[in-house]
Amino acid sequence: MLSSTCPVKSVPFQELTMKTCSKWNVHSLTSTESSRKKRNKRIKSNFFGIEVMEHLEWLDWELGVESTKHITLKNVQFKTQKFKYSSPSTKFFTTLFPQPVLLSAGTSYSLPVTFCGLEKQNYEDRIVFEMKTGTFSILLRASVPLHDLQIPDLVCMPVCAIFESSETTFHVHNNSKLPTPFYLEVQSPFSLIPSSGTLPPWGDCKIKIAFQPQTPNVFDVIATCKFGDDDCEKYMKLEAIAKFPHLLLSASGEPSQTSGQEDTKSILHFGHVAIGNTVEKYMEIHNHSTVNSSFRIMHFQHPAPLQPEFTCEVREGTVLASSRLQIPIKFSPQTVGTQSVDYFHVTRPGNGSKSVLKVTGSCKGPVVSLAHLNLNFGCVFLSETVTYPTEISNTSDVPTFYQFEIDCSQSVFVIDRPCGFLGGESTETLMVTFRPSHPINYYRRVACLIHHQDPLFLDLIGTCHSGQVTPAILKPKHIDLYHTNMARGLTFYPPDILRTMLQEGKLQLDTDGALMLTPEKCCVATEQDYNEVCPKLPESFPNIPSIIEYFDDGIRSDVTMFPPHVTVSEKELDFGNCLTLDQVGPLPLSMMNHTKGKVTVLWVNPPGSLFTVLPQMIDIPPLKNMAFRIHFAPTKFNMLYAAELECFTYYKVMRDHRMVDDNTFCPPWFLTVNVQGHTFQPGHEHFIPKYVLDSPEVVLPAVIEKGTTYRTLLLKNTGNMLITFSLDSQHDSAIRIKPTIGFVHPQAHQILTLRATPRIESLSKHTVLLCLNASEKYNQDLRLFSAVEKPLMRLDGNGYLYFKPTCIGTLSERSYIIKNVTLMPLYFQWKVSATDSQVLSVEPTFGIIQANESLAQTWSFYPQEQQKYVLKPHIYVWGVKGPHCTEQGKKIRLILRVIGEGSKGRIMAEKEHIHLGDILIGNTESGDLVLLNNEQCSLNFALSVKQDITGLCDPDEVVKDPMAFELEYHHGTIPARSRIFFRFIVRPVRRLRYSWTIRSKILSAKVLEPDVSEEETPLCCVTVDGVYPMIFVSDARCLGSISGISKQQLWRLFSLDTLNEYLQRDPTEGELIYRVPTRHSTHRCPSVSTPVMVDFNFGAAPICSDPSIVLLMMENREMMPVNWAFLFPVDQQLDLEYWAETGEFNPTELHEMRIQDNRLFTVEPKSGCLFPGERETIQLTYRHEFTGTDRIPVLLKLSHGREILLNFIGITVPKDRCYIHFLVTQHRFAPVCIDNSIPPKQIYELYNGGSVRVIYDIQLDSVKTVQEQNNDHPIFQCLNPRGEIQSGMTAYIEWIFSPLEARSYSVDIPIHILGGDSALVTFTGIGFDKRVLGSCASFNEPSSYFGAPAVQRASVLGQLMFMSEERISFGNVPVFTKCSRIIFLYNISETEVILYSWHSTSVHISEVLSVTPVSGVLPPGDSTHCIVTLRSHKNPCFYDLDLICEVYSKRQVTLYQKELQDWEREKERQRVEFTITDQNLQDHQHSTLQKQCCKDSEGTCPRKIHRDTSAKIMKYKTLPPIKEPTETWEGLHIGKPPPEIWQRPSPAKPFLLHLGVTARSHSMEEYHKNFATEVPKHYIMRNLISEPLSASSQPGSSGRPWDKWEDTGTNPLYLASKEDMRLVTDILTTILRCLQEDIHFHRVLVEGTAEPIPYFAQFWSEEGEELAMKSSMPAVAEALSADAGQGQQPGNAEPKEAEGEVSSTVTASADVNQSPNLADTEIDDEWLTEERKELLSAVRMEEQLAQRRRLRRFPEFCDLLESILENTLQNIVIEASRGEVVLTARPRVIALPPTMSRSTMEPLSIQDITLSKIELDHSLPNTQEISESINELDRSNSTVSDLSEIKRPASLPVTNLTLVSLDRLPRRSWLNPDVIHKPQNTLAISGFSNRTV
Repeated sequence: MLSSTCPVKSVPFQELTMKTCSKWNVHSLTSTESSRKKRNKRIKSNFFGIEVMEHLEWLDWELGVESTKHITLKNVQFKTQKFKYSSPSTKFFTTLFPQPVLLSAGTSYSLPVTFCGLEKQNYEDRIVFEMKTGTFSILLRASVPLHDLQIPDLVCMPVCAIFESSETTFHVHNNSKLPTPFYLEVQSPFSLIPSSGTLPPWGDCKIKIAFQPQTPNVFDVIATCKFGDDDCEKYMKLEAIAKFPHLLLSASGEPSQTSGQEDTKSILHFGHVAIGNTVEKYMEIHNHSTVNSSFRIMHFQHPAPLQPEFTCEVREGTVLASSRLQIPIKFSPQTVGTQSVDYFHVTRPGNGSKSVLKVTGSCKGPVVSLAHLNLNFGCVFLSETVTYPTEISNTSDVPTFYQFEIDCSQSVFVIDRPCGFLGGESTETLMVTFRPSHPINYYRRVACLIHHQDPLFLDLIGTCHSGQVTPAILKPKHIDLYHTNMARGLTFYPPDILRTMLQEGKLQLDTDGALMLTPEKCCVATEQDYNEVCPKLPESFPNIPSIIEYFDDGIRSDVTMFPPHVTVSEKELDFGNCLTLDQVGPLPLSMMNHTKGKVTVLWVNPPGSLFTVLPQMIDIPPLKNMAFRIHFAPTKFNMLYAAELECFTYYKVMRDHRMVDDNTFCPPWFLTVNVQGHTFQPGHEHFIPKYVLDSPEVVLPAVIEKGTTYRTLLLKNTGNMLITFSLDSQHDSAIRIKPTIGFVHPQAHQILTLRATPRIESLSKHTVLLCLNASEKYNQDLRLFSAVEKPLMRLDGNGYLYFKPTCIGTLSERSYIIKNVTLMPLYFQWKVSATDSQVLSVEPTFGIIQANESLAQTWSFYPQEQQKYVLKPHIYVWGVKGPHCTEQGKKIRLILRVIGEGSKGRIMAEKEHIHLGDILIGNTESGDLVLLNNEQCSLNFALSVKQDITGLCDPDEVVKDPMAFELEYHHGTIPARSRIFFRFIVRPVRRLRYSWTIRSKILSAKVLEPDVSEEETPLCCVTVDGVYPMIFVSDARCLGSISGISKQQLWRLFSLDTLNEYLQRDPTEGELIYRVPTRHSTHRCPSVSTPVMVDFNFGAAPICSDPSIVLLMMENREMMPVNWAFLFPVDQQLDLEYWAETGEFNPTELHEMRIQDNRLFTVEPKSGCLFPGERETIQLTYRHEFTGTDRIPVLLKLSHGREILLNFIGITVPKDRCYIHFLVTQHRFAPVCIDNSIPPKQIYELYNGGSVRVIYDIQLDSVKTVQEQNNDHPIFQCLNPRGEIQSGMTAYIEWIFSPLEARSYSVDIPIHILGGDSALVTFTGIGFDKRVLGSCASFNEPSSYFGAPAVQRASVLGQLMFMSEERISFGNVPVFTKCSRIIFLYNISETEVILYSWHSTSVHISEVLSVTPVSGVLPPGDSTHCIVTLRSHKNPCFYDLDLICEVYSKRQVTLYQKELQDWEREKERQRVEFTITDQNLQDHQHSTLQKQCCKDSEGTCPRKIHRDTSAKIMKYKTLPPIKEPTETWEGLHIGKPPPEIWQRPSPAKPFLLHLGVTARSHSMEEYHKNFATEVPKHYIMRNLISEPLSASSQPGSSGRPWDKWEDTGTNPLYLASKEDMRLVTDILTTILRCLQEDIHFHRVLVEGTAEPIPYFAQFWSEEGEELAMKSSMPAVAEALSADAGQGQQPGNAEPKEAEGEVSSTVTASADVNQSPNLADTEIDDEWLTEERKELLSAVRMEEQLAQRRRLRRFPEFCDLLESILENTLQNIVIEASRGEVVLTARPRVIALPPTMSRSTMEPLSIQDITLSKIELDHSLPNTQEISESINELDRSNSTVSDLSEIKRPASLPVTNLTLVSLDRLPRRSWLNPDVIHKPQNTLAISGFSNRTV
């Protein structure tokens, strides 16, 4: 394991350190600290001016030995102090006897204290000192020496990586005087060093903590420190965190990546590096974790002598947390033109992770070229010289050495610098001189050797003429033709023969002028000696590589590309050691002529040459050889001599230009022989060679079998002497070096070229002996290494490739790595069988893989069936052709086994429907699309989205909208058995419902069925609602001066229906310019962008009256928050500088400034935010301080939403002025059908906004005009055109609109106000024909015409009572109908008792509406019910009525009554009492003052100036109004009366609640026609039909005055005082006690029980019936005789019957009441016969049944029954509302009687009812029985509904309920009134509503 603090010495540019941190910082306790501690112990304290030590301690004491110490007390004050002390409480501490001590200023007192301990334990005691100013004590303590070690409580280790280590230290201090041994214990991964030891007294020890985690975790370990002899323990907490580090690799400047494979994306490219150079680059190791991490770099090492081209000197190190480390890597290429690849592996301790970096680089060499490939010196005369320049250039940036292989001293061609250095991208100019020695043609091909490059060739051409010899001039084109002729084998013939053959036609010329055999002669034998047939000759001279041409030139080698024309027997000759200068023997040399002509040989022997060849010039016959002698003539001893001898050979016929032509021209051949020798005498040392060789050890690149490789070596002569060299390969045929012998001039160099043809597969070593200066002493071995490599590839996974299960028809790809394990690049090619190629493919199929490179192959598997596949593709590997290697070698075949499986797949969405809710238009919302793949194969898919927009829109318009749905990715891959998340963003642009259908399509590269691939499967649907911020006014309340108007009137005044309609519309583009409330205008009346405007009319009120307050409940019904603001003009105006103000204002601006400065209109709060579902009440206030009409525009701005201009309008009426506030000046009547014979009455309202009553007069002249225009038919009728309206009240003007035609009618009516302004109101009505409209002409519910809510939502401060419903709708009802509803009143206060009373605002309301009870008391938290009853008139009418409920606090009423009584009592006393003390003016003033005190001071206005401290300070303010302060509302209410005046108590102001009632009554005929199914649901009051209309109900009558209803059912004692109630209680108690003691009263009670029972239906019994029949027998007889007489007069039958019906009730009652008296005068039945008795009994029964039938037909009886049923059902509902009855209990099944036919019932009548006393004795049924009964009735009779739907009601139609039979009562049956049965216990009901409760 590597320590985290181990430095990397090989990285000098970065220091690797580790920081340690600890919460506990322990310092060693030095002697200085110990002394400081001792000094701290001697610190004294000051107690009340006495300086003394706080404690006295004995540390070293012995048993039984007394030890004395002193307490020194010093007075540090400037006055004398006195104190006394007490003795210690224990006997172990003793001191002097206590006595007072007097200390002067600055003096001290020493008190001795003696301690004597008897046991080895700790002792403690105190001495208390008492002073006048207080007491203090000194602690006495004797302690036993104990072992005590001090260790830190907590030590936090530095954060450490796993498999790393971190260290920190702490100190253990011995706080005792005893030597203390200690032992430390701790769990792994912590260790303590040292873990044990012994601390000397007061000594300390430094402990090192080592933390070496193995797993990432948070470690919290307790270390135990045991010390002392008793093994005392102390604990120390060790905290440490171990984390998993994360290392990434990258090239410098590249993004960091990690990969464990060698085919990684982290690649460090070195590029092209010059051979012999070394380039250094850096790889970066990134540590993204918060801990330091060590690492180790591993690199594959090749066996010796192979040297790696990439090296890294850093083997290990540490990367600091959150940092990066640069590691240098060097690249030193060795072979030009090769690509090098290698890998570096970076691992962590524990091999937790591994990262691989791939390094690549290529070796580049010089690129040298010659400016001229040939130099033609032309024709030069003998003894002349010609010099031409030429250039040698190096276009590469790699410098190199060059050498022309020519000995200029022995040649006719001289190069001024035959060898030299050529820098990078440089050019050198060379001068070449031609100096011929004989008149012949000269041609020499000189090799230019380049270090690390193949050689170049320079052709030197020249011709020499003399006076006698003029050979043909040699030109470059002759060289080209010669090469072609040589390739065709024609150059072995001399030119004369070729010329003859050409003339004879045996040869011919090609297009280039070269010779070629004719087709019929190409295969003829040339000589008799050759029996071979000529092969097919090449067409042209082949392109031979220069390196091969250099080695196989035939001049210095035996191997040639073409057969040589002339050869020499020896290429190299060595004369050896020549001891004598003049006796050097010549060396033999022979030359062979291989041509068919005579050749002439000319050796170039320059003057002064030490080496000469004899004969110098000679002819050699065809196919003959000639001997020569080489002579050596040295001139000095002890010298080295070497030279290159040059020879030119040519056909003899070439001497005369007349014997040759251009087609048969043959240039001369040149030959060279290297000779050397030395003259070192015995005893003389040879010259010490000073040279530099590239490397004595050369590793040649590996080649394939039979391959050849080349390499150059540079031998530099750094000395001043000639160096001769010779190379001996020791008969190793695999190695060849050229030249093998030669010399190097001083400060020159020799380029040696090596060629190796290895034959052994393993690495072979070749040794070449380099002999220098002909001395064995300077021999040096050159070690050459070569190898033959067979193509070999390593397949990953041992040749197995596994594919995961793949969906059929889809493509699965897998990366597979192959590695070239050889040292040479290889070709590879994959072969897949035709069958397998349908499901398997690979990319790339062919390529080159460099040596040691890992290459990733992409395999694609696309199964076609659901099965398992086992495929066997194979790969062919062979060598790469190089510039020197033309063979590819043998191909190697490797097999790869591919295993895969085809399966079926399907993609699903986790949610089929995703609803994002409401989104603000213009904003974006994102969500996640979760796709599931439950199959075992991965799937590639593509997603498509289809957009649908629904709602109130134009489909053709929205279809052009851009896609509002954006997917993060439209395609991807989901693994098997997994899920994937896709982020999507929606951007709605319309307030519509957006729906996006997302479909998926599985992608595949190759499928079986193309049609299937085109199908897209729907995945899920995403919906969203684009919304704008919207609010809704859900309720409105009025207070103050307009508290008398109803909610419906307030709703119309503020146009809240219109406002809500506008708020629900989309904002225009102009409204969205300013998305938030902001100042944007420099005008006082800023322009707005909204196209709509709404009037907020605060109504009218007298000046100085209470402000008109309107509470609006704003509700956010959307799903997003709304920011709203009411912006006055000043809120939108930009603040300008003073100089920018003009000071000129128009009247409108002045008017608005007055309103804003005086704050006539206020809105609180002016802005806010409403969250979804939240409500907020806005208070709008208008103050009546200035007469006239006030208007100001206020902008209601919704952030990112609508802008609506609200026109605030308020009217203030002067005092004592008549004023009518017209709610609307254009009134539209409800549409009326033209066939309606009795059109309904309709209402127009007039509101009195002044302080006095108003008399109005409606002029009907225009109405008469309309009547005359319509055939004198009254189109418009006003029933009460004149009347008066009280202050703050509303008058209901009754109109009848009766159209004649189906069209619109309109009339302008002037309304005059007595003493006030008149107005012109336009009334409009529409008549329609039901026959034309058909079903469209339906009657809506009356409540649908009004938008005011029925339930109160806005709460008002101080409101104690709430109604369950503020608006009741009776719907469409027939005339003469009685309908009832129940509402509930709730007292929400927990402490206040409230009183309530109902009032009507006009006679029109009191005629049709009644409330029971009219008044009442509600205890705290209680509730009660009120029944509202509507009795419709004879005439059809529209009802929109308003009831007022006044609510008082009983506490305030009682307080007012008490104060009023006291005030009246004081007033009465002052009226009758007076005191005369003086007759002067004072008495008169006093009496006057008394009268003023007693005067009713109502209406006084104390003067006080109103100041609005909350008003905003403005730059400019309008002048205050010139008026009295009492003319303002504040002046009237804020001022206080003088203290000497007792004001009359003001009565408690009631809180007004309005109850709105709406209904529409229809005539009987119209109701039966339009609401036939609703007829049985209503009860018709027939007594109203028969009664004539009262005077009050006639049109135009003034009616009875507005008054309260009488209430006889309420308790009148609710206003009584406690004394009165106590008095009444005492009186009643006395009376009851007297009655209990009165004997006469007891006797009367007993006798009263024996009285006959009155006849009532509820007390019916059989005994009573028989008794009644017996008593009525005489009367029946008389009735029978009377009937018999009347039967003779048929004309009078009907009137008498009617008369009998009218008096039937009274007669029946009288008969029953008189039945007991008749019993005493009963006629004796003895004189009657049996027949007469039976007849008399039948007559009696018939008469009784007839009387009962007449009784049931009376309206009074029906009303009584209706009242009974109504009260019964009301009781049930009230009990249910109180929780006494559960109406929603599970119903029970009840057997029902058969259903009666409706045709057998009498219309508008009540069926027979017979109730027995037994039935009435039963109590009311429970709720479950009611529910069961009603469920059964619902199934049998459609007119009965289910009572199980009952909930706690807001209002209940109690008269429209159906009473059903109950199984708790005796079983009943339905009776037919036409058939007489025996009376049974039955209850029959019809004609009632089936509405549910």
